[in-house]
Amino acid sequence: MPRPYMIGIAGGSCAGKSELATALSSCLSRTPTPIVSLDAYYRDLTGMSPSDRSRSNFDHPDALDIDLLVLQLQALAAGQSIETPVYDFTTHARSAERRLVHPVEFVIIEGLFTLHWEQVRRPIRFAVFVDTNEDTCLARRLRRDTQERGRTRPSVLEQWRTTVRPMFEQWVSPTRQFATLEVNGTEPPDRNADLVLTHVNSTIYRGADPGSRRRSP
Repeated sequence: MPRPYMIGIAGGSCAGKSELATALSSCLSRTPTPIVSLDAYYRDLTGMSPSDRSRSNFDHPDALDIDLLVLQLQALAAGQSIETPVYDFTTHARSAERRLVHPVEFVIIEGLFTLHWEQVRRPIRFAVFVDTNEDTCLARRLRRDTQERGRTRPSVLEQWRTTVRPMFEQWVSPTRQFATLEVNGTEPPDRNADLVLTHVNSTIYRGADPGSRRRSP
């Protein structure tokens, strides 16, 4: 089986990581490139009461099942197919469903902590950090969590104040140092995808140094 070229996308909550991943997926190859979202690897909280689940800190690296994530990324990097979990954010539990991911030419890895762990960074060939101003991220988070996850506006704001913002400063923002390219998450995803594609092509075909860091204009 082929060994995929892995592209990592990191950034804050609602910075535009998923939108960039989706846009990039459609332009990397003739068929959509698979996306491995770190959101799928949140720990199953079935054994906790609903109130305790809702109070969990989902913005800390410990909220993720890092052992399973690393195991599956290593398998993908070795040319093996994997079955990723599927997480239900309304119940904070894994569903019985699994999603099959094949090691095709390109694979995109996206999430808050994509660049946090060295074991996760290791198979990534090109890393992107999506930088977006706080007001935009908060507005997007409010819209998403109230419309898609059944949350109330006060609960979203409280979570932002107590965990989302401080955890971003402590754990996510420092990982921008590992990015090869930094893009502005307020720009259209298609434009940022074109920037990433240009740099990836340069890295692959023109021998550019994948460790050199670039910021988008």
